Amino acid sequence: MKIALPKPFTFEGGPRAVLLLHGFTGNSSDVRMLGRFLEKKGYTCHAPHYKGHGVPPEELVHTGPEDWWQDVMNGYEFLKKRGHEEIAVAGLSLGGVFSLKLGYNVPIKGIVPMCAPMHIKSEEVMYEGVLEYAREFKKREGKSDEQVESEMEEFKKTTMNTLKALQALIADVRDHVDLIYAPTFVVQARHDNMINTESANIIYENIESPKKQIKWYEESGHVITLDKEKEQLHEDVYAFLESLDWRV
Repeated sequence: MKIALPKPFTFEGGPRAVLLLHGFTGNSSDVRMLGRFLEKKGYTCHAPHYKGHGVPPEELVHTGPEDWWQDVMNGYEFLKKRGHEEIAVAGLSLGGVFSLKLGYNVPIKGIVPMCAPMHIKSEEVMYEGVLEYAREFKKREGKSDEQVESEMEEFKKTTMNTLKALQALIADVRDHVDLIYAPTFVVQARHDNMINTESANIIYENIESPKKQIKWYEESGHVITLDKEKEQLHEDVYAFLESLDWRV
């Protein structure tokens, strides 16, 4: 069975633009509902896909943070070329890490890191997450259990240098968050089992933004954009964006 793979999206809402960034092993569907909500409120939203994401997992292992950062920058430039002078960014998990990295590399109107890791998980734990993602992807393709397990055995033989590079990226961004001066709204789910939630405090305490806030969502897990409090999150992100000093 051929499954419909999610695609990058651009929702035209108005002159104010928001770059929406998905997580590691995620895709644009992570941030689609948030994008639709903001579009209705007059914001143009663009969500790129990182190379090797939203496609069979065999393609993921041949990509890494440098490729994905290029995709983030391409997304930013895409909005610039469409005439959006002022761009805010909201990112989930790895997307949150990239949103912070954008904050000290290019002009950004406002930053919303959501459940963004600043602590490094062991490669073993990260690898287990990749295996789980690969298995789920294959199941969604409608493959038999035998075929899934057979393909997983092959998949496990692939060396995955991506994880070491991912750890280095997180460590590097953590070392540079004190260079961020753009307004920032740090979002963290209380029941986040994927990352060390202390990450949210590290971001909040170390960024130099004169305008910053942090909010804990007491009933949500890691993929907060799709969890119980998503409607509240939508409203909070919108309120933050509205509080920024847009020229348009």
